[in-house]
Amino acid sequence: MNDPVNLTSAFLLGLFSTIHCIGMCGGIIGALSLSLPVEVRNNKPRLFIFVTTYNIGRITSYTLAGMAAGALGTGVLASTGFDQGHAVLRYLGVTMMVAVGIYLAGWLPQLAVIEKIGVPLWKKLEPIGRKLMPVANLPKALAYGMIWGWLPCGLVYFVLIWTLTAGGALHGALMMLAFGLGTLPTLLAAGFMTSWVTRFARNPTTRTIVGVLIIAMAIGSLFVPMATHHH
Repeated sequence: MNDPVNLTSAFLLGLFSTIHCIGMCGGIIGALSLSLPVEVRNNKPRLFIFVTTYNIGRITSYTLAGMAAGALGTGVLASTGFDQGHAVLRYLGVTMMVAVGIYLAGWLPQLAVIEKIGVPLWKKLEPIGRKLMPVANLPKALAYGMIWGWLPCGLVYFVLIWTLTAGGALHGALMMLAFGLGTLPTLLAAGFMTSWVTRFARNPTTRTIVGVLIIAMAIGSLFVPMATHHH
């Protein structure tokens, strides 16, 4: 089920969508940097290593969540014994991508309600994150990043719902890994030049362009022939 198109879309989705994330979570990235000891913050190469470790932790959480979602989606499909399942999943996947585009463009603010899903889990994880402060070493940074990965973010949830259509645990993990890697460039840059990136990200025109690009990508993926299935 997992053709390069899906992985490319997931990567591009990560790349484009971080614009939304920084508009939303720019403060979090700032807070993550502030949770580091001063000697790390003042040393650019060390700061870069810490910020990268946070992000590795975050992407690890995404990948694990994708693995679970991929397995769950396939399990549900298998239990229905539904022959057209793959086609249905494909259209569901495209629908989710269109929803992401609409969400990012800010045309349907109601879609933000999806962020409420993760709030109960976040309430349990957030105190663990606080115990890791100050983040004085790399294992702590990795752990903190893994907790950050579960922050209630509508976008991540949309991609996770899309991952239900991935066709298995491995495919789900790969899709979330691709999405996570797509988010890296912007979030690494944001660790260093937050104010400029945040200003760019909060610009409504930027968000609309990104939303339209993602919707176009989703619709375009319908015209790509499906990978053949070997049963």
